Amino acid sequence: MGNAFVDALRLIGGADRELVAITWNSVRFSLFSTAAGALFGIPFGVLLAFGRFTGRRFLTALLHTLMALPTVVVGLLVYSMISRSGPFGSFGLLFSPGAIVIGQTVLVFPIVTSLVYGAVIAVDEGLRETLITLGASMPRIVWKTLMEARIGIATAILSGFGRVIGEVGVSMMLGGNIRWYTRTMTTALALETQKGDFSLALSLGIVLMILALGVNLTLNWTVHRARP
Repeated sequence: MGNAFVDALRLIGGADRELVAITWNSVRFSLFSTAAGALFGIPFGVLLAFGRFTGRRFLTALLHTLMALPTVVVGLLVYSMISRSGPFGSFGLLFSPGAIVIGQTVLVFPIVTSLVYGAVIAVDEGLRETLITLGASMPRIVWKTLMEARIGIATAILSGFGRVIGEVGVSMMLGGNIRWYTRTMTTALALETQKGDFSLALSLGIVLMILALGVNLTLNWTVHRARP
């Protein structure tokens, strides 16, 4: 293991081609899925916070529950939809980067929505009342509220990215772990460990830990910055 660790550091220091390709796959898949999850999750979280409609409490509770949804369950659900026998099988998405992004977006959506909802409702009610008194329009009220909740919204996005960068179930089931195409850090780490190639596995583990640490440090910095 000592030799494997030294070899792992050598792979990282030498920017091994396969290591870089796998890392880039993980990062770009996670960035695309986080962006897509935020694109849909932020407006939906705002709607839940401002809206008053039947089923609102149920939707909120459901989203909180889905935050802990196992990745293999998401993988199975999306697989059934995009496989050849599924309703979207004709698009040929299975075992492609697009399939991974779709699955990861499903993981990100409830996290971003729930955290944005919590951030928005935590804004002082006095702000909204003051804006209403001053005759502000609803879009203006929403915008000012979002500005007040911007730290919480940023935290929601970072939490979504942290969730998908280290997931394995969706990437394995929907991407197929295809070398140079859909292989990610987590799926490659599992494969290389099974093969006994501990050098590459350790290098991937180190890079993944660095990325996870970076996300957590950014999260902590964001939260501390929000405190008075």
